[in-house]
Amino acid sequence: MADPRIKTLKIKTGVLKRIAKEKTTYIKEVGIEQERYEKFKSEGSDEFKLKKQLEVIQESQMMIPECQRRMVRAYEELKSILDSEQDLKDTEDYTIALQILDDAQKEIEKA
Repeated sequence: MADPRIKTLKIKTGVLKRIAKEKTTYIKEVGIEQERYEKFKSEGSDEFKLKKQLEVIQESQMMIPECQRRMVRAYEELKSILDSEQDLKDTEDYTIALQILDDAQKEIEKA
């Protein structure tokens, strides 16, 4: 039967990876929506359309700090598991988790 610790490790690794990807997506979305706002503004769109576009930008910007908080929490949980399960060091899942942890740390430090 499979070791339940490996299952937990895989889940926590996937969570951290997903949150990091989600944060990156929101950052890209803010850039895209700001370009769209500038385009609307240069075309002389009405105030309502500009206001709605600003709301879209603000909603995306609000999600970035939330993703950051969730990513820090997921990072700490995964790090704790890796620290406590040193006997799994030789497994592929442990190695993958270490890589995801390293990538996430770089992303966390950028913020």
